[in-house]
Amino acid sequence: MVSHVIPIFVEFIPETLEDGTLYISEEYSTAVHKCCCGCGLKVVTPLRLKNGWRLTRDGQLVTLYPSIGNWSFPCQSHYWIRRNAVQWSYQMTKEEIEAGRRHDGRIKEPPKEPPARAIPPLPIPEAPKPKKSLWSRLWEYLWGS
Repeated sequence: MVSHVIPIFVEFIPETLEDGTLYISEEYSTAVHKCCCGCGLKVVTPLRLKNGWRLTRDGQLVTLYPSIGNWSFPCQSHYWIRRNAVQWSYQMTKEEIEAGRRHDGRIKEPPKEPPARAIPPLPIPEAPKPKKSLWSRLWEYLWGS
């Protein structure tokens, strides 16, 4: 089990990850590390989503919020990374994991765009009638069209 991580800022996440290293790509708004339990699985935390994970820095210390729940991994580990320290949570029950998944589904999905409204077509303006000459108007006045 890992008790601390070392943050490394990179442009691209390397193919081979080292234990205890948190790779952070600010350009691609992503943080990646091997699961802190030691199972070796890759944990990807996208930082781009409006309600997803957030990364804060205090000098060389980083914090990821909210917690990391690896519920789809066999280890089902759950921990926080606060100021480079890994703080472990308790082993959650299946019911708690399902409740967490439902909660994450609500807060981490990108906001939905409002349904498109039908915009009524603009009326086509009538072509302006040509002005009649004085003689034409007088003719219509005296004798009709």
